[in-house]
Amino acid sequence: MTYTEWFETHAQKHADIMKTLIHLSDDEVIGYFVYENMKEKHPDFCPLYAQNKKCHKMEELNCYFCGCMYFRFSDEGLKKEEGRTCYSLCSIEAKKGKRFESDEAIHQDCSECCIPHKRSVIKKHFSRDWREVMKQTIVSLPSSK
Repeated sequence: MTYTEWFETHAQKHADIMKTLIHLSDDEVIGYFVYENMKEKHPDFCPLYAQNKKCHKMEELNCYFCGCMYFRFSDEGLKKEEGRTCYSLCSIEAKKGKRFESDEAIHQDCSECCIPHKRSVIKKHFSRDWREVMKQTIVSLPSSK
């Protein structure tokens, strides 16, 4: 699955859930997306729910921003580094962010970073439209002529 395919699939899942929460306040919506509640009520939202696993080791994991507003990606590649294509990166170079590197590719590894899963960060960037907050993650490269 490409980054774009994941993004579109996840945006639709998020929108479908949000349609059922229109009666809740913003704080209640944020609370609704706590891992334990989501795992119970929306087991298909994340493949890790079926394994009873969290993507990040933190006590209160909030799944509202599954995907991070600071993540940047392009399925065509963002840039070349030493002959390899960099497909994703962290726009704020988070301290706990890492890179996964192979002979051909470089990808951002966010497994140790919990920034988008903290209630304070969600409140700061909150929108009932996940796609609106996350739109800057997709990097469109200028077409070459």
